[in-house]
Amino acid sequence: MANTYTQIYIQVVFAVQGRQNLIGPERKEELHKYINGIVTRQGQKLLAIHCMPDHTHLLIGIRPNLALSDLVGDIKTGSSNHINENHWVVGRFSWQEGFGAFSYSHSQLSDVIRYIQNQVEHHARKSFREEYMEFLKKFQVPYQDQYLFEPVD
Repeated sequence: MANTYTQIYIQVVFAVQGRQNLIGPERKEELHKYINGIVTRQGQKLLAIHCMPDHTHLLIGIRPNLALSDLVGDIKTGSSNHINENHWVVGRFSWQEGFGAFSYSHSQLSDVIRYIQNQVEHHARKSFREEYMEFLKKFQVPYQDQYLFEPVD
């Protein structure tokens, strides 16, 4: 798009179906690289990623030529197919429906990148649910409790 100039930074957060701990530390780096490939092939820029056992954080510099929901759909579909094709888990792996997306300014990027990189330490003190609820409140995102998390079986 000629004469289109943007600076759009979005942190995306999504969970494993049922919030199960299915992303093992031995596969995390490969999953990071695989997701980076999806983002790059879509012409977007991955600034930070961290896959916890039950959820994932991404910081993406996104261009306006692609809807965020399409990009996240491609990431979730592609990565779950990769996990299933390589038999990383017993049964079928899938991500929970939906995602959270939170925007940041350029001046906040260092803090957000550091936050994403330090997920292990962060979650030693706070659960994913607590963290996600804090994001929704901090960014004043309206929500309904019954749609936030699918129950853990």
